[in-house]
Amino acid sequence: MSEAEVLTRIDGAVGRITLNRPKALHALNKAMCEAMIDALTEWRDDQEVVGVLIDHMGERGFCAGGDIRMIAESGAGDASEAKAFFKTEYRLNHLMFEYPKPITAVVDGIVMGGGVGISEPASVRIATERTTYAMPETGIGLFPDVGGGWFLSRLPGQTGVWLALTGARLKAADTVALGIHTHFVPSDGVMALKADLMGGVEPAEAVAKHRATDPGPATIDREAIDRLFAFDSVEEIFAALAADGSDWALAQLATLKTKSPTSMKVSLKQVRTGATLTEFAHNMAMEYRLGGRIVSTHDFQEGVRAVVVDKDNAPQWSPATLDGVSDAAVAALFAPLPADEEWTPL
Repeated sequence: MSEAEVLTRIDGAVGRITLNRPKALHALNKAMCEAMIDALTEWRDDQEVVGVLIDHMGERGFCAGGDIRMIAESGAGDASEAKAFFKTEYRLNHLMFEYPKPITAVVDGIVMGGGVGISEPASVRIATERTTYAMPETGIGLFPDVGGGWFLSRLPGQTGVWLALTGARLKAADTVALGIHTHFVPSDGVMALKADLMGGVEPAEAVAKHRATDPGPATIDREAIDRLFAFDSVEEIFAALAADGSDWALAQLATLKTKSPTSMKVSLKQVRTGATLTEFAHNMAMEYRLGGRIVSTHDFQEGVRAVVVDKDNAPQWSPATLDGVSDAAVAALFAPLPADEEWTPL
Protein backbone atom coordinates (compact mmCIF):
# COMPACT_ATOMS: atom_id res chain seq x y z
CA MET A 1 0.00 0.00 0.00
CA SER A 2 1.27 3.42 -0.91
CA GLU A 3 2.26 5.68 1.96
CA ALA A 4 0.64 8.69 0.31
CA GLU A 5 -1.74 10.38 2.74
CA VAL A 6 -4.38 10.67 0.01
CA LEU A 7 -4.81 8.03 -2.69
CA THR A 8 -6.31 9.40 -5.93
CA ARG A 9 -7.02 7.28 -8.98
CA ILE A 10 -9.65 6.51 -11.58
CA ASP A 11 -11.44 3.32 -10.54
CA GLY A 12 -13.83 2.13 -13.22
CA ALA A 13 -16.22 4.97 -13.96
CA VAL A 14 -15.36 7.12 -10.95
CA GLY A 15 -12.54 9.28 -9.74
CA ARG A 16 -11.73 7.89 -6.31
CA ILE A 17 -10.22 9.80 -3.40
CA THR A 18 -9.24 7.68 -0.40
CA LEU A 19 -7.97 9.31 2.79
CA ASN A 20 -4.91 7.34 3.93
CA ARG A 21 -3.70 8.77 7.22
CA PRO A 22 -5.39 6.30 9.61
CA LYS A 23 -3.11 6.79 12.63
CA ALA A 24 -4.17 10.46 12.70
CA LEU A 25 -7.81 9.58 11.95
CA HIS A 26 -7.17 11.06 8.49
CA ALA A 27 -6.68 14.58 9.88
CA LEU A 28 -6.20 16.93 6.93
CA ASN A 29 -3.07 18.87 6.13
CA LYS A 30 -2.30 21.26 3.27
CA ALA A 31 -0.65 18.60 1.08
CA MET A 32 -3.70 16.34 1.39
CA CYS A 33 -6.00 19.18 0.36
CA GLU A 34 -3.73 20.02 -2.58
CA ALA A 35 -3.76 16.40 -3.75
CA MET A 36 -7.57 16.36 -3.69
CA ILE A 37 -7.77 19.68 -5.56
CA ASP A 38 -5.38 18.40 -8.23
CA ALA A 39 -7.38 15.20 -8.75
CA LEU A 40 -10.77 16.93 -8.85
CA THR A 41 -9.48 19.53 -11.29
CA GLU A 42 -8.09 16.82 -13.58
CA TRP A 43 -11.29 14.74 -13.49
CA ARG A 44 -13.65 17.66 -14.05
CA ASP A 45 -13.17 17.57 -17.84
CA ASP A 46 -12.39 13.86 -18.18
CA GLN A 47 -15.28 12.30 -20.10
CA GLU A 48 -14.44 8.84 -18.72
CA VAL A 49 -15.12 9.99 -15.15
CA VAL A 50 -18.86 10.11 -14.45
CA GLY A 51 -18.61 10.88 -10.74
CA VAL A 52 -16.35 11.01 -7.70
CA LEU A 53 -16.18 8.74 -4.64
CA ILE A 54 -14.49 9.87 -1.44
CA ASP A 55 -13.80 7.31 1.28
CA HIS A 56 -11.06 6.30 3.74
CA MET A 57 -8.72 3.46 4.67
CA GLY A 58 -9.30 1.52 7.87
CA GLU A 59 -12.28 1.37 10.19
CA ARG A 60 -11.56 3.98 12.86
CA GLY A 61 -13.20 6.88 11.11
CA PHE A 62 -13.64 9.02 8.02
CA CYS A 63 -11.85 12.21 9.12
CA ALA A 64 -11.45 13.77 12.55
CA GLY A 65 -10.72 17.26 11.24
CA GLY A 66 -7.71 19.36 10.37
CA ASP A 67 -4.18 19.06 11.71
CA ILE A 68 -4.89 21.00 14.91
CA ARG A 69 -1.38 20.77 16.35
CA MET A 70 0.13 22.34 13.23
CA ILE A 71 -2.52 25.06 13.20
CA ALA A 72 -1.89 25.88 16.87
CA GLU A 73 1.90 25.92 16.48
CA SER A 74 1.54 28.27 13.51
CA GLY A 75 -0.93 30.47 15.38
CA ALA A 76 1.58 30.81 18.23
CA GLY A 77 3.91 32.43 15.67
CA ASP A 78 2.96 34.49 12.64
CA ALA A 79 0.05 32.16 11.66
CA SER A 80 1.26 32.06 8.04
CA GLU A 81 1.21 28.25 7.82
CA ALA A 82 -2.27 28.08 9.37
CA LYS A 83 -3.57 30.72 6.95
CA ALA A 84 -2.05 28.87 3.99
CA PHE A 85 -3.76 25.67 5.15
CA PHE A 86 -7.14 27.38 5.56
CA LYS A 87 -6.83 29.06 2.16
CA THR A 88 -6.20 25.70 0.48
CA GLU A 89 -8.73 23.73 2.54
CA TYR A 90 -11.49 26.26 1.91
CA ARG A 91 -10.70 26.26 -1.81
CA LEU A 92 -11.14 22.47 -1.75
CA ASN A 93 -14.48 22.86 0.08
CA HIS A 94 -15.65 25.39 -2.52
CA LEU A 95 -14.42 23.28 -5.46
CA MET A 96 -16.44 20.34 -4.14
CA PHE A 97 -19.49 22.52 -3.52
CA GLU A 98 -19.48 23.80 -7.12
CA TYR A 99 -18.34 20.53 -8.73
CA PRO A 100 -20.25 19.64 -11.92
CA LYS A 101 -20.16 15.86 -11.40
CA PRO A 102 -21.85 13.96 -8.58
CA ILE A 103 -19.67 13.36 -5.53
CA THR A 104 -20.48 10.49 -3.16
CA ALA A 105 -18.94 10.59 0.33
CA VAL A 106 -18.99 7.41 2.41
CA VAL A 107 -18.84 8.70 5.98
CA ASP A 108 -18.22 5.45 7.85
CA GLY A 109 -17.05 6.31 11.36
CA ILE A 110 -15.98 9.57 12.99
CA VAL A 111 -16.58 12.73 10.94
CA MET A 112 -15.73 16.05 12.57
CA GLY A 113 -14.47 19.47 11.57
CA GLY A 114 -12.48 19.23 8.35
CA GLY A 115 -14.08 15.85 7.64
CA VAL A 116 -17.45 17.57 7.56
CA GLY A 117 -15.97 20.11 5.14
CA ILE A 118 -15.08 17.42 2.57
CA SER A 119 -18.32 15.46 2.93
CA GLU A 120 -21.08 18.04 3.27
CA PRO A 121 -20.54 19.45 -0.25
CA ALA A 122 -21.07 15.96 -1.72
CA SER A 123 -24.44 15.37 -3.38
CA VAL A 124 -24.71 11.89 -1.83
CA ARG A 125 -23.56 11.57 1.79
CA ILE A 126 -23.74 8.07 3.22
CA ALA A 127 -23.75 7.34 6.94
CA THR A 128 -23.39 3.89 8.53
CA GLU A 129 -24.11 2.55 12.03
CA ARG A 130 -20.51 3.49 12.88
CA THR A 131 -20.92 7.17 11.93
CA THR A 132 -20.41 9.80 14.63
CA TYR A 133 -20.81 13.41 13.50
CA ALA A 134 -19.85 16.54 15.43
CA MET A 135 -18.60 20.08 15.05
CA PRO A 136 -16.82 20.35 18.45
CA GLU A 137 -14.82 23.52 17.82
CA THR A 138 -16.17 25.68 20.67
CA GLY A 139 -14.46 23.21 23.03
CA ILE A 140 -11.02 24.19 21.70
CA GLY A 141 -11.56 27.92 21.26
CA LEU A 142 -12.30 27.67 17.54
CA PHE A 143 -15.55 27.87 15.51
CA PRO A 144 -17.29 25.43 13.10
CA ASP A 145 -15.44 26.39 9.92
CA VAL A 146 -15.08 24.52 6.57
CA GLY A 147 -18.50 25.82 5.57
CA GLY A 148 -20.24 25.47 8.92
CA GLY A 149 -21.74 28.93 8.61
CA TRP A 150 -23.49 27.77 5.44
CA PHE A 151 -24.40 24.17 6.23
CA LEU A 152 -25.36 24.53 9.89
CA SER A 153 -27.53 27.57 9.23
CA ARG A 154 -29.50 25.57 6.66
CA LEU A 155 -30.36 22.64 8.93
CA PRO A 156 -33.96 22.43 10.20
CA GLY A 157 -35.02 24.93 12.84
CA GLN A 158 -32.29 25.81 15.34
CA THR A 159 -30.47 22.48 15.17
CA GLY A 160 -27.46 24.09 13.48
CA VAL A 161 -27.08 26.64 16.29
CA TRP A 162 -27.38 23.85 18.87
CA LEU A 163 -24.72 21.75 17.13
CA ALA A 164 -22.38 24.73 16.66
CA LEU A 165 -22.54 25.83 20.30
CA THR A 166 -22.66 22.50 22.14
CA GLY A 167 -20.55 20.33 19.84
CA ALA A 168 -23.16 17.59 20.30
CA ARG A 169 -22.32 14.21 18.77
CA LEU A 170 -24.91 12.62 16.52
CA LYS A 171 -25.36 9.08 15.20
CA ALA A 172 -26.82 8.20 11.81
CA ALA A 173 -30.47 8.21 12.90
CA ASP A 174 -30.20 11.91 13.68
CA THR A 175 -27.82 12.94 10.90
CA VAL A 176 -30.11 11.41 8.27
CA ALA A 177 -33.23 12.87 9.88
CA LEU A 178 -31.66 16.35 9.79
CA GLY A 179 -30.34 15.98 6.24
CA ILE A 180 -26.68 16.16 7.27
CA HIS A 181 -26.33 12.81 5.55
CA THR A 182 -28.60 11.83 2.69
CA HIS A 183 -28.70 8.05 3.17
CA PHE A 184 -28.03 5.23 5.62
CA VAL A 185 -26.25 2.10 4.42
CA PRO A 186 -25.13 -0.59 6.90
CA SER A 187 -21.34 -0.90 6.91
CA ASP A 188 -21.53 -4.44 5.58
CA GLY A 189 -23.20 -3.08 2.43
CA VAL A 190 -20.62 -0.39 1.70
CA MET A 191 -18.24 -2.55 -0.37
CA ALA A 192 -21.04 -3.64 -2.73
CA LEU A 193 -22.21 -0.04 -3.01
CA LYS A 194 -18.72 1.13 -3.99
CA ALA A 195 -18.46 -1.66 -6.56
CA ASP A 196 -21.71 -0.49 -8.18
CA LEU A 197 -20.48 3.11 -8.31
CA MET A 198 -17.24 2.03 -9.94
CA GLY A 199 -19.30 0.05 -12.43
CA GLY A 200 -21.09 3.20 -13.52
CA VAL A 201 -24.33 2.82 -11.55
CA GLU A 202 -25.92 6.18 -10.70
CA PRO A 203 -25.28 7.09 -7.02
CA ALA A 204 -28.97 7.32 -6.09
CA GLU A 205 -29.69 3.97 -7.74
CA ALA A 206 -26.71 2.33 -6.04
CA VAL A 207 -27.72 3.66 -2.63
CA ALA A 208 -31.33 2.52 -3.07
CA LYS A 209 -30.13 -0.97 -3.91
CA HIS A 210 -27.93 -1.31 -0.82
CA ARG A 211 -29.94 0.59 1.80
CA ALA A 212 -31.12 -2.54 3.56
CA THR A 213 -32.52 -0.77 6.61
CA ASP A 214 -33.24 2.73 7.83
CA PRO A 215 -31.12 4.07 10.71
CA GLY A 216 -34.02 4.07 13.18
CA PRO A 217 -35.95 6.93 14.78
CA ALA A 218 -34.31 10.27 15.48
CA THR A 219 -33.45 10.90 19.12
CA ILE A 220 -33.01 14.67 19.44
CA ASP A 221 -35.68 16.92 20.93
CA ARG A 222 -36.42 19.23 18.02
CA GLU A 223 -39.12 21.16 19.85
CA ALA A 224 -36.83 22.05 22.75
CA ILE A 225 -33.92 22.91 20.47
CA ASP A 226 -36.03 25.17 18.27
CA ARG A 227 -37.53 26.95 21.26
CA LEU A 228 -34.44 27.39 23.43
CA PHE A 229 -31.80 28.15 20.81
CA ALA A 230 -33.85 30.66 18.77
CA PHE A 231 -32.01 33.74 20.01
CA ASP A 232 -29.39 36.07 18.59
CA SER A 233 -27.22 36.24 21.70
CA VAL A 234 -25.60 33.47 23.71
CA GLU A 235 -26.72 35.20 26.90
CA GLU A 236 -30.37 34.82 25.85
CA ILE A 237 -29.83 31.15 25.10
CA PHE A 238 -28.26 30.63 28.54
CA ALA A 239 -31.20 32.42 30.17
CA ALA A 240 -33.77 30.38 28.23
CA LEU A 241 -32.11 27.09 29.18
CA ALA A 242 -31.92 28.10 32.84
CA ALA A 243 -35.54 29.26 32.88
CA ASP A 244 -36.76 26.07 31.22
CA GLY A 245 -35.21 24.01 33.99
CA SER A 246 -35.79 20.59 32.42
CA ASP A 247 -33.10 17.94 32.78
CA TRP A 248 -32.31 18.27 29.07
CA ALA A 249 -32.07 22.07 29.16
CA LEU A 250 -29.85 22.06 32.24
CA ALA A 251 -27.59 19.44 30.65
CA GLN A 252 -27.18 21.69 27.59
CA LEU A 253 -26.43 24.64 29.85
CA ALA A 254 -23.81 22.65 31.76
CA THR A 255 -22.18 21.67 28.48
CA LEU A 256 -22.17 25.26 27.20
CA LYS A 257 -20.52 26.48 30.40
CA THR A 258 -17.46 24.36 29.55
CA LYS A 259 -17.01 26.02 26.14
CA SER A 260 -15.02 29.11 25.22
CA PRO A 261 -17.25 32.18 25.73
CA THR A 262 -15.56 33.93 22.81
CA SER A 263 -15.98 30.90 20.56
CA MET A 264 -19.67 30.61 21.39
CA LYS A 265 -20.32 34.26 20.53
CA VAL A 266 -18.30 33.98 17.31
CA SER A 267 -20.03 30.74 16.31
CA LEU A 268 -23.52 32.11 16.87
CA LYS A 269 -22.74 35.21 14.81
CA GLN A 270 -21.15 33.00 12.14
CA VAL A 271 -24.24 30.78 11.80
CA ARG A 272 -26.68 33.69 11.88
CA THR A 273 -24.60 35.54 9.25
CA GLY A 274 -24.22 32.42 7.13
CA ALA A 275 -27.99 32.13 6.89
CA THR A 276 -28.14 35.51 5.16
CA LEU A 277 -25.51 34.80 2.50
CA THR A 278 -26.45 33.83 -1.04
CA GLU A 279 -23.11 32.41 -2.20
CA PHE A 280 -21.00 29.70 -0.59
CA ALA A 281 -17.85 31.61 -1.56
CA HIS A 282 -18.95 34.58 0.58
CA ASN A 283 -19.31 32.25 3.55
CA MET A 284 -15.83 30.85 3.02
CA ALA A 285 -14.37 34.37 2.81
CA MET A 286 -16.02 35.14 6.17
CA GLU A 287 -14.61 31.98 7.74
CA TYR A 288 -11.12 32.68 6.38
CA ARG A 289 -11.11 36.07 8.10
CA LEU A 290 -12.14 34.39 11.33
CA GLY A 291 -9.74 31.48 11.07
CA GLY A 292 -6.64 33.52 10.40
CA ARG A 293 -7.33 35.64 13.48
CA ILE A 294 -8.66 33.10 15.96
CA VAL A 295 -5.68 30.72 15.71
CA SER A 296 -3.54 33.37 17.43
CA THR A 297 -5.96 34.00 20.30
CA HIS A 298 -5.50 32.87 23.88
CA ASP A 299 -8.57 30.64 23.82
CA PHE A 300 -7.51 28.62 20.77
CA GLN A 301 -3.99 28.15 22.08
CA GLU A 302 -5.35 27.20 25.50
CA GLY A 303 -8.05 24.93 24.08
CA VAL A 304 -5.56 22.94 22.01
CA ARG A 305 -3.25 22.70 25.03
CA ALA A 306 -6.03 21.39 27.26
CA VAL A 307 -7.73 19.01 24.82
CA VAL A 308 -5.04 17.92 22.35
CA VAL A 309 -1.60 18.41 23.96
CA ASP A 310 -1.84 17.99 27.75
CA LYS A 311 -5.28 16.34 27.59
CA ASP A 312 -6.26 17.64 31.03
CA ASN A 313 -9.56 18.88 29.54
CA ALA A 314 -9.43 21.89 31.85
CA PRO A 315 -9.02 24.95 29.64
CA GLN A 316 -8.78 28.33 31.34
CA TRP A 317 -10.72 30.61 29.02
CA SER A 318 -10.07 34.35 28.84
CA PRO A 319 -12.42 36.12 29.06
CA ALA A 320 -13.86 33.43 31.31
CA THR A 321 -17.47 34.61 31.11
CA LEU A 322 -19.83 35.80 28.40
CA ASP A 323 -20.07 39.31 29.80
CA GLY A 324 -16.32 39.67 29.32
CA VAL A 325 -16.62 39.20 25.55
CA SER A 326 -17.61 42.53 23.99
CA ASP A 327 -19.55 42.92 20.78
CA ALA A 328 -16.63 45.00 19.48
CA ALA A 329 -14.16 42.17 20.13
CA VAL A 330 -16.37 39.75 18.19
CA ALA A 331 -16.91 42.21 15.35
CA ALA A 332 -13.16 42.74 15.01
CA LEU A 333 -12.69 39.02 14.26
CA PHE A 334 -15.19 39.30 11.37
CA ALA A 335 -13.74 42.52 9.90
CA PRO A 336 -12.68 42.51 6.24
CA LEU A 337 -9.03 41.90 5.42
CA PRO A 338 -6.91 44.08 3.11
CA ALA A 339 -7.99 43.36 -0.46
CA ASP A 340 -4.82 41.43 -1.31
CA GLU A 341 -5.23 39.16 1.74
CA GLU A 342 -8.87 38.14 1.29
CA TRP A 343 -9.76 34.53 0.48
CA THR A 344 -10.77 33.81 -3.09
CA PRO A 345 -11.96 30.60 -4.78
CA LEU A 346 -9.81 28.78 -7.30
